[in-house]
Amino acid sequence: MTTSSAPRRQAPLKVDPAIDELISSGANFLGMTKKDLVAEAVQFYLDARREEMRQRMGELMRQLDGTRASRIALLAGLTREQLDEVGGADERG
Repeated sequence: MTTSSAPRRQAPLKVDPAIDELISSGANFLGMTKKDLVAEAVQFYLDARREEMRQRMGELMRQLDGTRASRIALLAGLTREQLDEVGGADERG
């Protein structure tokens, strides 16, 4: 797999107008850019919920049993039973 050395394009973050106003006010009063405020806020939020994320990742990993059907079900947001009800998955390919 090759990686590109081109710089990553910044994607706009779309938020509700009321949230955008809150971000703008917070950034202004803290003397920082909106971009920096959002970056710090997301980092703080994820750090605070790290254990919850670890548990959820563990749950998702336990659903994978090495079969193609388990991967498809997980990616599709289905249980194995739901996947079987709609035809299952061919394990050969």
